[in-house]
Amino acid sequence: MLNIKIITWSLGIFAAFSFILCVIYGLITPESIHMHQFLENVLPAFKWLTVVGFFLGLVESFLWGIYVGLVFVPIYNFLHKRWGQAITS
Repeated sequence: MLNIKIITWSLGIFAAFSFILCVIYGLITPESIHMHQFLENVLPAFKWLTVVGFFLGLVESFLWGIYVGLVFVPIYNFLHKRWGQAITS
């Protein structure tokens, strides 16, 4: 069984950290291989290389991670209760 609080916070922090790495990658690589178009499509109201856009993207990334945790953990726990007990070592 997964703990929803731990998984949700972990995924939120992971998504925010990944966003920061994507921005750093975009700053150190040539524009032809930037990920800013992807980020602008996935994160509503995100604009590349603005202070407001950066913090908005950071918050939105964190919230996407939270969303994934809140949806994934109950599904996993339900399936684990239903089918997980049958597989024992």
